[in-house]
Amino acid sequence: MTHTLKLGLQASAILFASVLTTACNKADDTGLEYAPQMYEPIAYEPLKQIHTNTVNPMGLNMRTPVVGTVPSGKLAYYSHIPKDSVGTAERRLRNPYSYTKANLEEGKVLYTRICSHCHGESGAGDGPVGQKFKGVPNYAAGSYKTMNDAHIYHVIQWGRNRMMPHGSIVNPEERWKIAMYVRVLQAGKGPDGLADYVKVSRDSSEMTDRATQSPVLEAQADKGSTTPGQGDQARNGTAN
Repeated sequence: MTHTLKLGLQASAILFASVLTTACNKADDTGLEYAPQMYEPIAYEPLKQIHTNTVNPMGLNMRTPVVGTVPSGKLAYYSHIPKDSVGTAERRLRNPYSYTKANLEEGKVLYTRICSHCHGESGAGDGPVGQKFKGVPNYAAGSYKTMNDAHIYHVIQWGRNRMMPHGSIVNPEERWKIAMYVRVLQAGKGPDGLADYVKVSRDSSEMTDRATQSPVLEAQADKGSTTPGQGDQARNGTAN
């Protein structure tokens, strides 16, 4: 009886192995699906469609988000100021971060990684890409030296002229810190100006008081939007 049982188990093992071998003899064959309920959940998944959804329109699991829905982790990621309204951004946006040494140094790191290939290490528009394609501004020349934090923030987010938008690359906090470091480069001293900037911010309130950050037009860094939290009406399928 025991011998017969052993033979039966051995035969079953051989048969099972042969089935697996036969089922997986092609490179693109996924083989047998073990525990299919782990791959095909009962709950509807928006990015996975196995069977026709009998509840939702058109039989799809994915639905259009409710108007005004904010994706997780994207709150305030995009402002409601249109990309061609940099003047509005100058007046309405405000930098929520102080001009501390840590924030400026982080802004320098982010600028070096993301911006210097076009704008150059000193902000003179002489980065390797800027030298080839031309047209990259010098932060310390003309009207560029008076841009406030909000102006720079908006351009980082939406881009301007030949500059592509970088809103998907850096989050709002990182944009403000880059903007602060660009303000350092506006002095025309390049990265060496960071030490002077930090020294000034320690000795006086000129750089820490957001109301004196060289406003452009009607821009005042200590003034918020006249309609906070409103902006344009949300629309499905667009960022704003």
